[in-house]
Amino acid sequence: MLSDRLAHGLEVVFCGTAASHASAAMGHYYAGPGNRFWPLLAETGLTPRRFAPSEDHLLLSLGIGLTDLAKDVCGMDRDIPKAAYAPDRLAAVIAEFRPKRLAFTSLTAAKIGLGIRCPAGRAEAPRFPDLAVWVLPSPSGAARATFDAAPWHDLGNHVRGAL
Repeated sequence: MLSDRLAHGLEVVFCGTAASHASAAMGHYYAGPGNRFWPLLAETGLTPRRFAPSEDHLLLSLGIGLTDLAKDVCGMDRDIPKAAYAPDRLAAVIAEFRPKRLAFTSLTAAKIGLGIRCPAGRAEAPRFPDLAVWVLPSPSGAARATFDAAPWHDLGNHVRGAL
């Protein structure tokens, strides 16, 4: 649904499960009205200000990339067919673009992308042995009840500490 926003040598690539209906309709990542992705990037210091979803292309200049595990469908995770997810495509993209970090924007995305369950925070990822991998709580408004910003701040501190 959404084109990858990727370049070589990025500081971090954020990977979600699939575009929401709002994101697919608008053609931009994390565009749902209740999604906290854009406020979190600013709050954690990963961006110098709060960007709008329509500015997702500007993240590349800040060393931030965006992708999803399912590229040809959209909707809530529960509505995405398991066959739509392509963790091997993600592995190929990471191998090609070689970012410094990979951050999954939900526990579900991490489970699919890594093939193992991981708690939120920095993760050991045998699939990506030479990469710093982060598992983040979903910024979706649908996950508001269980949201914890601490892993997002840990990632922000890690990225800013390396710059």
